[in-house]
Amino acid sequence: MMEYNDIIGEIDQIVDWLIHVRRDFHMHPELSTEEFHTKQKIKAFLKEMGIPFREFEQHNGIEALIEGGLEGKTVALRADMDALPITDIKEVPYKSRELGKMHACGHDAHMTVQLGAAKILKKNSHLLKGNVKLIFQPAEETVGGAKPMIADGVLENPVVDMIFGLHVSPDINSGSIGVRYGQMNASSDAVKMTLQGKSSHGAYPHEGVDAIVMAGYAITALQTIVSRNTDPREGAVVTLGVIKGGELANIIADKVELTGTIRTLEEKLRTQTLERIQQLMKGISESMGGECEVELQEGYPTLINHKEAVDIVKENGIKLLGVERVFILDKASMGVEDFAYFLQQVPGAFFRLGSGNPEKNASYPGHNNRFDVDENCLAIGVKLQVMNVLRFLNDEHGFAGHKDGYI
Repeated sequence: MMEYNDIIGEIDQIVDWLIHVRRDFHMHPELSTEEFHTKQKIKAFLKEMGIPFREFEQHNGIEALIEGGLEGKTVALRADMDALPITDIKEVPYKSRELGKMHACGHDAHMTVQLGAAKILKKNSHLLKGNVKLIFQPAEETVGGAKPMIADGVLENPVVDMIFGLHVSPDINSGSIGVRYGQMNASSDAVKMTLQGKSSHGAYPHEGVDAIVMAGYAITALQTIVSRNTDPREGAVVTLGVIKGGELANIIADKVELTGTIRTLEEKLRTQTLERIQQLMKGISESMGGECEVELQEGYPTLINHKEAVDIVKENGIKLLGVERVFILDKASMGVEDFAYFLQQVPGAFFRLGSGNPEKNASYPGHNNRFDVDENCLAIGVKLQVMNVLRFLNDEHGFAGHKDGYI
């Protein structure tokens, strides 16, 4: 029987392939819900590897399955596929060839890592005690492609027992990873508030109800939700990003629209924050003789990691990289991630794969028009995901029947 270390060592033989695959994805990005050519490329790779897959009518996601040679549980790996509406301005041979489109959040690397893991796991599938489900998910950046994929049954037939996902992180140097127990990412909700007053001439303000003045009070009051209504030991953000109102300098505006985003780390706090927004807006508008309509658009839930899965990632990271290169993140991100939907259904873990390297211009933050990754992280990501699969399916002692230990 092949040794565990031999399987992990096989990944070093496909480094050039990984870099080629990632650069091809990077040169040809596609936006959320438009991942048509990306989907075709993934299908071609899966066919070449001999991995059966399933497509869907309503979206560009792909579900693939590697069946193990021995009976057991099923573990899933997830990679997102979509790019961002950003123009790539870095000067590299693999610069995006699509004007106004760019893999500025590392999803090209995520797909590459998943395909690399698929390649290795399929080759050694006869040793797997169970199955590996591969989820290639569209529209993470916008409408939350995880949700329709779950509705389409990607966590069923066979039922997924655990799931792992990763995200490249330029703020962590390549060769290291970041893990966190419990809350990893915040929830998000969009809010639109329409303040309705009464128009009048600017010379006769007493004849109108000034929606701009109402908005001024509202903007200030909304900031007290975090500063005065939220326990300072908990995380919440209320951000207003858009304000629209008024037409002429000498006209009292009759309508102002405020649009913003709400981020929280607790469901209870999420509900409390949204309720407080409605209370404040109603009270302010009515006290000044106007009205306010509040529209809430539910976003992604809080991403909460499961201890058992995080233990697997952490221990594998230590074995692969050394204890000094595995960081326990002390703070959750107020950014959002729709992997949270998967973790509402099955145990799993989402972790940060270090991709930063200032010497390679790979330390620009995500969603930046110079974003890049240190491609050394690709093989590390593959190794970790393969190790996570083997650890879960074949228990802490390595492969079924292998008596020499895990590593």
